[in-house]
Amino acid sequence: MATRGGVAERRGPARWHAGAVRRSRQTALVLLLAAALTALAACTAPAPAETPAPSSGPAPTASVDAVPPGLGRFYAQRLSWGPCASFAGPDDRTSFAEKRYDCARLEVPLDYANPEGRTAQLGVLRLKATGDKIGSLVINPGGPGASGMSAVPSLFGTGEGADGPLVKRFDVIGLDPRGVGASTPTIDCLTDGEWEVERADLDVDPSPAGVAQTEEENRQYAQRCTDRVGADVLANVGTRDAARDLDVLRATLGDAKLTYLGFSYGTRLGSTYAEDFPQNVRALVLDGAVDPGQSTIDRSVAQAAGFQQTFDAFAAECVKQGNCPLGRDASKATAAFQALTRPLIDRPLAVGSRTLTYPDAITGVTQALYVSSAWPALAQGISALATGDGTILLLLADLYLDRHADGSYGNAIEAFDVISCVDEERITDPAAIADGAARELAAAPYRDSGRGVVAARDKCAFWPVPPTSTPHVPHVTGLPPTVVVSTTGDPATPYEAGIDLAKALGGTLLRVEGEQHGAVLAGSSCVDDAVSAYLVDLTVPASGTACRLAP
Repeated sequence: MATRGGVAERRGPARWHAGAVRRSRQTALVLLLAAALTALAACTAPAPAETPAPSSGPAPTASVDAVPPGLGRFYAQRLSWGPCASFAGPDDRTSFAEKRYDCARLEVPLDYANPEGRTAQLGVLRLKATGDKIGSLVINPGGPGASGMSAVPSLFGTGEGADGPLVKRFDVIGLDPRGVGASTPTIDCLTDGEWEVERADLDVDPSPAGVAQTEEENRQYAQRCTDRVGADVLANVGTRDAARDLDVLRATLGDAKLTYLGFSYGTRLGSTYAEDFPQNVRALVLDGAVDPGQSTIDRSVAQAAGFQQTFDAFAAECVKQGNCPLGRDASKATAAFQALTRPLIDRPLAVGSRTLTYPDAITGVTQALYVSSAWPALAQGISALATGDGTILLLLADLYLDRHADGSYGNAIEAFDVISCVDEERITDPAAIADGAARELAAAPYRDSGRGVVAARDKCAFWPVPPTSTPHVPHVTGLPPTVVVSTTGDPATPYEAGIDLAKALGGTLLRVEGEQHGAVLAGSSCVDDAVSAYLVDLTVPASGTACRLAP
């Protein structure tokens, strides 16, 4: 997470979401070159998730005294655990079929102000503790819009995560936030065909006519979301409500206090929970921090600068390796990249029956900047573009935009838009829009089309419901020690944001040297040992602790 839009919301100021920190994403990036050389297997549509029958299992053990008024039946519900196959999307079928996972549905009020009204059903996946269990560890992988259910097999399916101390001591829990993934009602604003039209539209015309066209498209998007999802759902999918859902989940899992690991946007969700329920916190690890007090525009600009910094680091490494498609001088790499990508504005590149557009090329490059292990694939993709082959960059863009091998789209990007529109400041002043867009392009020239600033109002300017929260510094009393993990070369959530979040929560900062988004369970024993010691034994890292990610 970090800001709304970006590639996912390019109809207006160039806002970029930070995405989810998932090992599946990193694995997909590393294996992308091999995937580009093989035919993509067709997938069938997922079966609809089943609503489980009431369980006869043990009732939750959380204190009844902590239940907010009117919510007793939700806090007292019993989760009915069963096979996960019916919860799986196209990319999750293999992992969800493993017997080590079981799944359930959590019922919560759609509107907490009206608990007797319509309800939402949230998908929950569990990996049971293999040893002496402390309680549950709830995971949020970011976005907003990323699936917590998918994150658990990605993070804990192989390597240290599979049999490490966290799995030994905790039931690891992945929750699909309201509207996301397997949860219902589902956020689904665009058909698969409309997604393809969206990707083909450039929105690089800064003229009054071009701005008017972009704004009309954004207005139509907001109307489609309203018509297909419902204004009542749009009004109640923000972080304010997701934090309340976390507390219901905590109680139904039988935990008196929450143990939580949040990545990227998940740090905003975690800090919101800490603000609303400090008495119910056992331990919080917040990795890839969102600065809670930074304005929407300032955070967009800071994130743009972070991606440019990472692009520059990639270019410097590329030049050192030789045969770099961006030339021999890293200081000229951005200009070389612009020369390769800007022609796509007028002449999209055929890739089989599809095309690589200019926005998709930028999206694909940005996707690969999340982790340094993807840089060889990125170099190969840019080299291929120079020879007229857009296959790799298109696959990278597909990965970012949640397009499956069968041509269908998940709802991660739509959920990102919808949640962000009720989480962020609503920016409608033309001068503020133009200034913010200009600052972002200046901060990240690698994604500058050269056509000028498109000062159009974004989708959220046309949203039918008001924001339910806005960026602010949390004011928390009675919170136990927390740990914030921040990486110096994080492109999506800059390092300084971690400093600010740790200060706001009175927590400890774990500094990580490296070039990627997120550091926990990413291969650093230094990071993972410190985080595990805190989550298991509540041993807070010593002040000034620093780690380094493997190159």
